[in-house]
Amino acid sequence: MSARTKDPVTVEAARRLFAEYKTPKAMSSADPERIAELIYPVGFYKTKAKQLVQVAQLIVERFGGKVPRTREELMELPGVGRKTANLVLSVAFGVPAICVDTHVHRISNRLGWVKTDTPGDTEDALMKLLPQSEWAAINRLIVNHGQQICHPTSPRCSECIIGDLCPKVGVARHR
Repeated sequence: MSARTKDPVTVEAARRLFAEYKTPKAMSSADPERIAELIYPVGFYKTKAKQLVQVAQLIVERFGGKVPRTREELMELPGVGRKTANLVLSVAFGVPAICVDTHVHRISNRLGWVKTDTPGDTEDALMKLLPQSEWAAINRLIVNHGQQICHPTSPRCSECIIGDLCPKVGVARHR
């Protein structure tokens, strides 16, 4: 549900959804209109509601009601790409994975840790650079930093605790 939706909205929508539908089996037979009511105001809530029912149905039919535990199987689910699959593996199952979203991609390049063009390339480069024990934490740390300080345009470098150490790769202007 998180695509194009701020984290606090997603968290509240998920809380409402899972209070009513506690298992994939329960959600697999849900009315998409009811799901839409529960997850509103998530962006594209009607489309996502239908997709949530489809995902639940696939989890029940193909995976015996259990969320898949491999990236490849997770990515077979509608709406699940590499970033989401890695997030599920890391958070839900404790599997070492790096979840690269727009913040992680941008800031890793801005710091000069990597020099990549795509999130997939950034993930590969960070896996070589960071010890596995840090993979799960990097997304949480960088996303928060990207949301609060290191914005895509005009980052708040004057407020950044690592501003003096940052090479500011690709930063044209900052505050």
